Amino acid sequence: MWTLTLRGGARAAVVPAEWYDAFGVVTRGRVQLELRDGEPGPVLGRDAGFWLRGTGVRALRNPGRRTARVRVFTPGAVTHQSTHPVRQPHDEGDAMNSTKDTEIVAGPASGRRGSTHRFRGLAGTGVIATLAASMSTTVAAALARVAGVDFEIPDGGETIPLSGVAVVTGFFSVVGVVIAVALLRWSARPADRFVWTAVALTALSLVPALVSGANAATIAALLGLHLVAAAVMIPVLARSLRTRTD
Repeated sequence: MWTLTLRGGARAAVVPAEWYDAFGVVTRGRVQLELRDGEPGPVLGRDAGFWLRGTGVRALRNPGRRTARVRVFTPGAVTHQSTHPVRQPHDEGDAMNSTKDTEIVAGPASGRRGSTHRFRGLAGTGVIATLAASMSTTVAAALARVAGVDFEIPDGGETIPLSGVAVVTGFFSVVGVVIAVALLRWSARPADRFVWTAVALTALSLVPALVSGANAATIAALLGLHLVAAAVMIPVLARSLRTRTD
């Protein structure tokens, strides 16, 4: 048993003689299996396991920037630290060019539970952040009203109610949580991509207020409410994403 450490972006070649019949468990970060037929393999998160027979995997790669670690069990074969003769795998020539003889267990029971726990944890954090963002913008809007902001939109002469502020904040915050969960599932750098995406969407959300035709005080207040919501949601979700990809 030994531990493989991969720094961000690093790649470690899989030597069939050393990895034959090996079982690995990702103990930190994320690891992608690079298959010998040129196809990209699955990206495995923390607590996920994989079993190599053959082996049809030619390398392990760290797709993220944070260090990843894999605990490797190699029964019946030698590790890179051994000097004893190596037991050669059966039909090694075929296994080198095909993934059919390689069994990959990407996330056994413990791995699936770990992935589910990560998604549920992120979603739970997002719900709490959404409530905090809605409360923050509602309080900020109430204070702005006290200060004399009328929140009146010229088209139709409607006034934005406090409940409307809470509902709109909650809706777009939930959209942010969905984006974060999707990036955690499919992106190798979910935290960074989420920040870029969220900042871009926040900038776009400012446009309707700028072209609403409302008075300067209302426009300034609406811009401020958007920024308050972003200031609550983006750091919380980004921090949660980084925690779950370590």
